[in-house]
Amino acid sequence: MNFFRGTLWQLSRPSRNTSIFFFAFIAIAPNALASPSNPIQLSVDATDASRNIFHARLTIPANPGDLTLVYPKWIPGNHRPSGPIANLTGLHFEAAGKPIAWERDTLDMYAFHLRVPEGAREIVASLDAITADSAGAGGAAASSQLLDLNWNQIVLYPQNTNSDELQIKPSIHLPLGWKFGSALNVARQEQGNVQFEPVSLTALVDSPLIAGAHYRQMLLSKPGESPAHYLDIVAETEAALEMSDHDAASYRQLVSEANALFGARHYRQYHFLYTLSDEVGHHGLEHHESSDNAVGERTLLEPDLDKAEASLLPHEFTHSWNGKYRRPAGLATRNYQDPMIGDLLWVYEGLTEYLGDVLTARSGLWTQEEYREALAETAASLDHRTGRTWRPLQDTARSVQILRMVGPEWGSWRRGLDYYPEGELIWLEVDTRIRQLTQGKRSLDDFCHKFHGGQDSSPRVVLYTFEDVVHTLNDVAPFDWASMLRERLNTTQPRAPLGGIENGGWKLVYDAHPNTFTGLSEKANKTTDLSFSLGFWVRKEGEIGDVIPGSPAYAAGLGPGMKLIAVNGRHWSGGLLKEALRTAQTQHQPIELIVENKEHIGTYSIAYFDGERYPHLQRVESSPDLLTPILAARAALPMR
Repeated sequence: MNFFRGTLWQLSRPSRNTSIFFFAFIAIAPNALASPSNPIQLSVDATDASRNIFHARLTIPANPGDLTLVYPKWIPGNHRPSGPIANLTGLHFEAAGKPIAWERDTLDMYAFHLRVPEGAREIVASLDAITADSAGAGGAAASSQLLDLNWNQIVLYPQNTNSDELQIKPSIHLPLGWKFGSALNVARQEQGNVQFEPVSLTALVDSPLIAGAHYRQMLLSKPGESPAHYLDIVAETEAALEMSDHDAASYRQLVSEANALFGARHYRQYHFLYTLSDEVGHHGLEHHESSDNAVGERTLLEPDLDKAEASLLPHEFTHSWNGKYRRPAGLATRNYQDPMIGDLLWVYEGLTEYLGDVLTARSGLWTQEEYREALAETAASLDHRTGRTWRPLQDTARSVQILRMVGPEWGSWRRGLDYYPEGELIWLEVDTRIRQLTQGKRSLDDFCHKFHGGQDSSPRVVLYTFEDVVHTLNDVAPFDWASMLRERLNTTQPRAPLGGIENGGWKLVYDAHPNTFTGLSEKANKTTDLSFSLGFWVRKEGEIGDVIPGSPAYAAGLGPGMKLIAVNGRHWSGGLLKEALRTAQTQHQPIELIVENKEHIGTYSIAYFDGERYPHLQRVESSPDLLTPILAARAALPMR
């Protein structure tokens, strides 16, 4: 997404010797008249949010003649054509009070053709949006107490226009008494009616809004400091808004740590939008001046949930620099109909995964031990990805369109969005390698300063390529980075890239003590995870979620979708299954399972005798410890 205030699409791309700035002027479609002085008027009625439907009305300046309007298809942050077109309902067009006939394009389901009548200078479009799956996540976007509005779900715009140049004047009517959070600037507000200042379509889609009956805003930066940082929270109940003093101090520290890491900010203000609900879809979606985050209702109240979700806001905050300001050339499109190319998602998401987790530790949201537990769980999962023998990491990024929403079945063999976690391991390896090459004088922090920093600025986009990444790494520490990265990306290897962990003075080990984050996931998702021992995990109802090819469970004939009935002659439970692991280890007897597979019931014997296995990192005393300085806070700690 190309984001720049005003009518100019400004992109800058650094070369090896200098910075080249170029400007692209893309003409508005000839039958469209929208301009800064005559913007599209967008009015949203959200008073039916509790029924999960939004009503929208757009007044679109237009010339007489044929006009094609399009619904946003390729949604930034989703990296795929995920615009919820199936949720667009009640579509109606009129001019001067008279209806206008329309028809959908025969090939492009996101395009609508109509003819503006003679004498008309504008048309009015009305539509309803069913708010399920509107933010790229499963589940509704609203409940009886709150809503999460992504503007792309309720807009139409003239085909072939540049979203940076198209001006929109948005407004929203909220349920009585609801308050809201957004990075948009308010022009006028009266009771539940909010009029925002005109912005480009790019800025609008990049600025979601949350609202609810229970709302709290916290200032995270120092009073009077610019830019200001806010945490805007909506929840199902007033009690769910409460936050511990430790969390409040850690989120303030996060703002300071990000500034220390990047050295500059590229936004006028920043809003962490935080939705606490069990009724809406859980997600995290990055934006330039805000992030849209939704988690369980009691996340701030229950320490286990809080710890499990602690890295979400640091990850999405990091995207303001890595993904929004610095953006792969293939992901910077002129509008929401042009396809995106995801080859550099291992930078866009993988580097963000690494930096986000590091910032989670530096800010105090995780301890260093909790970071290591999370890293061990990530490394072990990737080390058991059998699909890495046929699908290189680069293909997981290139295949994002088909991999993002698939289920967990045979996930180890298929691979999923591994450019996130494996990207994290690669960037840890880069960080430790820089530290080794420079005897600790430089680190990935220096890369971030050069690549993402510069001068403070308003939102803008600076494009990059693979060569730009390599060039900046060589500026920090000369090395054959291109060959190293291409090997990690393009080759098929049976083992995960654990060089960063090993360079950092640690190693991946397994023992019977549960990993912190495996345990948190089991508790939150009501599962039993024996991926690193028997090679499968099971839902609460006994359904097998996935089986790892080559594992003992796979060798016994088990597969996803089968349902456990009994373990060693007793009705199955997660606790009984783990007890059976321990018994098999001491008595050297196979584990006997009775399993239902559709209409058939059978007995499966698993000859596994090594007991429970969970991943952890263990210190290698003969090697320097680089993880500890990587995770150390950089900014001055706030008063706690």
